[in-house]
Amino acid sequence: MAEHPEDRPSFTPGRKWRAGSSVVIGMAALLAIVMMANFIGHNYFFRRVTVGSHTRVELSAQTLGLLKSLTNEVRITLYYDKSDPMFTTIEALAKEYHEASPRIEVEKVDYTRDTAGAQRIKAKYEKNGMDTPGAKDLVIFDCEGRVKMVNGDALVETKLEAVPSESGREYEKRRIAFNGEMLFTAMLLAVKNPVPMNVYYLTGHREHAVGKDDDPFGYSKFIGLLMKNYLQAQPVSLVTNGVPDNCNLLVIAGPSTRIPQIELDAIGGYLDTGGRLLVMFNFASTNNPTGLESLLAKWGVDVSPNVVLDPGNSPSRDKDLIIRRFSAHPVVNPLQQSAIYVYSPRMIAEVQQASTAADAPKVVPLAFTSKDSVLEGLSAPPAEYPIGVAVEKGAVAGVSSARGTTRIVVLGDSLVFENDLLDQAANRDLAAYAVNWLVDRLELIKGLGPKPITETRLVMTESQLKSAQWILLLGLPGAVLLLGTLVWLRRRN
Repeated sequence: MAEHPEDRPSFTPGRKWRAGSSVVIGMAALLAIVMMANFIGHNYFFRRVTVGSHTRVELSAQTLGLLKSLTNEVRITLYYDKSDPMFTTIEALAKEYHEASPRIEVEKVDYTRDTAGAQRIKAKYEKNGMDTPGAKDLVIFDCEGRVKMVNGDALVETKLEAVPSESGREYEKRRIAFNGEMLFTAMLLAVKNPVPMNVYYLTGHREHAVGKDDDPFGYSKFIGLLMKNYLQAQPVSLVTNGVPDNCNLLVIAGPSTRIPQIELDAIGGYLDTGGRLLVMFNFASTNNPTGLESLLAKWGVDVSPNVVLDPGNSPSRDKDLIIRRFSAHPVVNPLQQSAIYVYSPRMIAEVQQASTAADAPKVVPLAFTSKDSVLEGLSAPPAEYPIGVAVEKGAVAGVSSARGTTRIVVLGDSLVFENDLLDQAANRDLAAYAVNWLVDRLELIKGLGPKPITETRLVMTESQLKSAQWILLLGLPGAVLLLGTLVWLRRRN
């Protein structure tokens, strides 16, 4: 009896085998393509993409340059409570350092859960302060026995913020900036170079005092910037002694009284032997020459007594200016798309000479006002004026120069680095670039600063929170249940 068509199998064994083979081959081909794409992407086109502003961690070119220069193995240990709100951000930052350099190894030890690991870390770094009761939430940098530690509190900047409550106004700390990369990079410099460079800042002529952070004219934040760049800063007086032999950089911040000739001679001798100098003038000494003007003229720098006015680039139509034009020089190359904020800057230009000797200092203007600027007190037509220069010169003939090439940066405004203005525009970046160029750490002349923390907060009172809980626990499920009941009744009818 003939087999009915409906009794025949829909797929013969041959068709089943071919279909199964096609599926297996297709899956194998897809897997091979994915593996090839991952291999090519990782080895040739590797690029990480960050999503979101709160957890965004991207290393600056300054840090990447430092990581490329590492020749020793560095171990970063996160001795941290993993439940801390900032741990994931700190962990992500450490991972970025590891991804950027194969010489960076990262270890995570949660002292609240891993008792054995915590004891091991305490024993290993007992001599570095781990034996104290308050040793917790630390980031430890270890390079061949050279150890530096960062406390977690130093990684985050906070401020008190008022929040509404049923009992009245309350205050809580809000995270506003993440200093992780700044401090991580500073610690890498510290363990990479066990002996820090020495910066001396001149005192005794009404320069900017270090003071405290709440002193608007103080230089405490600038000194903090030096420390974060692993530069050891301390005051110096040249009345009885010359510039210390271990001085890597001399800073003169806005003197407003005359500097005695004996001190000027000491500064001149320091420069002749390859010294590095950062000097900043301000409007307070326009009618009171400090003596540095004549000294710097020998190095090709013209320090004008006139303040530059540029009303078209003044936010308040006063003497504060936004500077947006920069020359091509390592100090300001990273600032080409940025701006700096200055107040009453003096013109600082190159001395105009009829002829220039082959061994003369090389003077390069750094920053310029707009073409509509004028010099206060003069009737000259509008023009653009430089407000800062960089000077570089090799060893002076016949003079022993143990320090090497002389480098000088002269700025017409000392307020640019004071506490009140240092964090305005790109002023902090300019300070870091100038300092690192002067001490010949070119790998660090890239952007590096605090990363702002963006928080999206929902602030509610206790009663509002309870209402939200009822809505989430009963309202939403109830709405879904009601909708399902209506659909069921409609289909039944």
